[in-house]
Amino acid sequence: MVIEIFNKNGLKTGRKIKWNYNLLDNNINIKTKNHLIYLEIKRFLAAQRQGSHKTKGRSQIQGSNKKIQKQKGSGNARKGDIKNPLFVGGGRIFGPVKRKYNLKLNKKIKKIAIKILLYEKIIQKKIKIIEPFILKEISSKKLKKILNKLNILKQKTLIISNKRDKNLYFSSRNFQNVKIINIRNGINSYDIAKAYYLIIKENAIKYLENMLNKR
Repeated sequence: MVIEIFNKNGLKTGRKIKWNYNLLDNNINIKTKNHLIYLEIKRFLAAQRQGSHKTKGRSQIQGSNKKIQKQKGSGNARKGDIKNPLFVGGGRIFGPVKRKYNLKLNKKIKKIAIKILLYEKIIQKKIKIIEPFILKEISSKKLKKILNKLNILKQKTLIISNKRDKNLYFSSRNFQNVKIINIRNGINSYDIAKAYYLIIKENAIKYLENMLNKR
């Protein structure tokens, strides 16, 4: 696919880039594609969960193990020790424990999901490739000017860079709708699907192609 390249002033440079990565097999239907995206986003969100929730069970509560009352003859219900879950301050029954929420998913499915989303963005003309630019200082004003000229300031935007750009990252933190991703640290389907526009720096295309085509 051929995509035009813009400069930071929002003007067409007259140059075009050919995106060389193999798209999906045409035999895959829409329902299957949507399900693959669902699985990948579900995996990503599950991996973000900390899983450090924990409550104390009966065996972890400090207290006497002595039986409160005799088993029979009191006229009351049977009771064990003071750590009984039915008492205030007792252990919790079936409470949450520390666990990992990670879901296993094949790498191939992850890549296919990203390819589907990128393909859809290209069809909808929601991807803009921009010439590499560097902010010499941390300046939200300068970044806002660039986004305004690209007509994407008010839309949720994902900017994909080829390497970590400290000035660009800190300049974007004042914008709720803008997120910066370093392509070398990997991209994910969730951020691509969530964004209305994708801004990809021209020098990040090579890394993106290598990542998607790598087996």
